[in-house]
Amino acid sequence: MIGLAVMGENLALNMESKGFTVAVYNRTVPGVEEGVAQRFVEGRGQGKNFIGNEDLADFIGSIERPRKIMMMIKAGKPVDGMIAELLPLLDPGDTLIDGGNTHFPDTNRRTALLESKGMYYIGTGVSGGEQGALHGPSIMPGGSKAAWESVKPILQSISAKVNGDSCCDWIGENGAGHFVKMVHNGIEYGDMQLICEAYYIMKVLLQMSAQEMHEVFKTWNEGELNSYLVEITSEILAYEENGEPLVEKILDTAGQKGTGKWTAITALDLGIPLTLIGEAVFARCLSAQKEERVTASKILDGPKPVFTGDKEAFIEDIRNALFASKIVSYAQGFVLMREAANEYGWALNYGGIAQVWRGGCIIRSAFLKEIKDAFATNPDLAHLLLDHYFEKKVEAAQGGWRNAVGTAIANGIPVPALASALTYYDGYRSERLPANLLQAQRDYFGAHTYERLDKPRGEFFHTDWTGKGGKTSSSTYNV
Repeated sequence: MIGLAVMGENLALNMESKGFTVAVYNRTVPGVEEGVAQRFVEGRGQGKNFIGNEDLADFIGSIERPRKIMMMIKAGKPVDGMIAELLPLLDPGDTLIDGGNTHFPDTNRRTALLESKGMYYIGTGVSGGEQGALHGPSIMPGGSKAAWESVKPILQSISAKVNGDSCCDWIGENGAGHFVKMVHNGIEYGDMQLICEAYYIMKVLLQMSAQEMHEVFKTWNEGELNSYLVEITSEILAYEENGEPLVEKILDTAGQKGTGKWTAITALDLGIPLTLIGEAVFARCLSAQKEERVTASKILDGPKPVFTGDKEAFIEDIRNALFASKIVSYAQGFVLMREAANEYGWALNYGGIAQVWRGGCIIRSAFLKEIKDAFATNPDLAHLLLDHYFEKKVEAAQGGWRNAVGTAIANGIPVPALASALTYYDGYRSERLPANLLQAQRDYFGAHTYERLDKPRGEFFHTDWTGKGGKTSSSTYNV
């Protein structure tokens, strides 16, 4: 194990607890203290099967061949730098594993590099945070398929288990593992934003206390919304400092490490409407503009939130809005993965991915079993909303969903993710959209051409809308 920060240290402890002897090394660079590996062996690793090294060559020499080396270091240039140091010390047949939040194109590139030298490269997503790493994370490996059988016993032994099934399985070649982890993180962004919006409606419109909201989320977690994020939200709302809810003392500016942004950018590149996750990323960006928002709050006017009606019934509407929107979030993520599989030649097992996410990871939730079952029934399922279970669940929820979103908007409460999910649902179920006018506009100003309802698909037309243009049309229909 290279890298003994929170995740690397806990993964190493997890591996050792499953009967493996683990060599550990922590790179020494400016800003990183020395002697970390030795202190770990003498501290949390004392009396256990660890070999600590402060010298990279000694570390490599202590590992049985063919070597299996996992890196848990900061993504980007640090990984490339570590690979450059390792390559002269490794032998053909050795496997290097990157367990960080790496951008999948980098894994594509590094897999090709290692394989060109007779070595193997595994780029694996690891989700679950500190406790997951120690007790059983969700693991999403991809890269050199030839290396999978040699690392499989290790990775599956340390992964989370659900009903005895491992939450770790082979995802696909090259950067597929890190791609799926990226989508996982995008869904995580969406889930968190949706929960925050549900909380905000209850807080601002219903004037509920943190303790009251704690009880609501606790109850929700006992039903269809059962999930890790709903569970910890309930616990956060109950946590007090000096008799007051700590959550209300936290500055309302959200951070991000880029994986949600990568998901949204990739969706744009592939032409997939990942609307909810995009809004979740932008909501974090807007939250970061704190000073501007404080100024704007004193200038810009809007409705004063006032609720009249049945409070308990409206809380149920909020629950329905959250549940239906979560379904849309996961559905969009699986559509993105399907398009990526087509684009990059990956054979992704969507039911298997749902199984990998069922335990250990941040987005684990009860209905991942239903997603797994949906793809088991129909591996070619184009969209989760077309599965009978999810179709009926959204149909039952949409009355409350619409009321919650409409009421929030009427009262000036921002709900970008809940509203985006609803408008996506309405767009997806629409036989016709106003893109016919959009195509006419494009043809008017750019001669980009259009297709006609009364002509075969694939036949393109251009109109001289003003009577002053020519007959020449653009060859860039997709611009």
